[in-house]
Amino acid sequence: MTTKKNYAGIPDKYARLDDAKVVLIPVPYDGTSTWQKGADKGPQAFLEASENMELFDIETRSEVYKKGVYLAPAVTENSSPEKMVDVVHKTTKNYIKQEKFVTLFGGEHSISIGSIRAFNESFEDLTVVQIDAHADLRKEYEGSSCNHACAVHEASKTTNLIQVGIRSMDAEELEYMDENQVYFAHDLYDDWMDDAIGQMTPNVFLTIDLDAFDPSILPSTGTPEPGGLFWYETLDFLKLIFKKKNVVGFDIVELCPNKDEKSSDFLAAKLYYKMLSYKFKYENYDEEDDDE
Repeated sequence: MTTKKNYAGIPDKYARLDDAKVVLIPVPYDGTSTWQKGADKGPQAFLEASENMELFDIETRSEVYKKGVYLAPAVTENSSPEKMVDVVHKTTKNYIKQEKFVTLFGGEHSISIGSIRAFNESFEDLTVVQIDAHADLRKEYEGSSCNHACAVHEASKTTNLIQVGIRSMDAEELEYMDENQVYFAHDLYDDWMDDAIGQMTPNVFLTIDLDAFDPSILPSTGTPEPGGLFWYETLDFLKLIFKKKNVVGFDIVELCPNKDEKSSDFLAAKLYYKMLSYKFKYENYDEEDDDE
């Protein structure tokens, strides 16, 4: 993919690496998906949709792009899943070392093996919050441990993993799952968000597979599972995390664009921008100052 334009068409002065607080790394990789192909087209569709959204966020009363968003060169390594993960890991870590708020847009979920590894090496006692339809806990799938079906297996062993929205898994994954830290889609009770927050350490990395959303609002994903999350409940949960925890970075994956259905691309674009808006609105949040 080509990324010649600035993110969301923002002016050059907000798009330079030196001054930007945010780095966005596109990873157009779709090497291990097993059903509908097309996640490699996700970053381009996301970037095109981002150019067509308003940049004033009503809820936070902010224009977060003015913090600066540097659109990094895309990670295009695709010779093997393992090499792709290695390049994502190194690229992510490079920008973390530059004290940027690092974000990634995939691509399928195998990219997160690299991003989570980089953040876990950079931040103490990391919690990974996975919002997803699928458990993604397999140790290996189709001969590789860097398959999208294994996206958080490593994280389950090396970080404090919390899984939200899960509604599809294989029996073998039960061996690797801590069900006390899983919020299944069919059983999201009244206080589940507070309980999930209570299980998080101070530093949190968010990995969002777009198939977490109900296919009625986001059909363009590799495996659209019925019974998913909706827009405002997801934002309520994310806002709570940004208020209560130090979100150190995030990735969004598995947009599988359909030229006849642009609402999924736009939801992904709005989700990314909303998460940036929450990050910088609430980074020094004090509950006593809550004006909501």
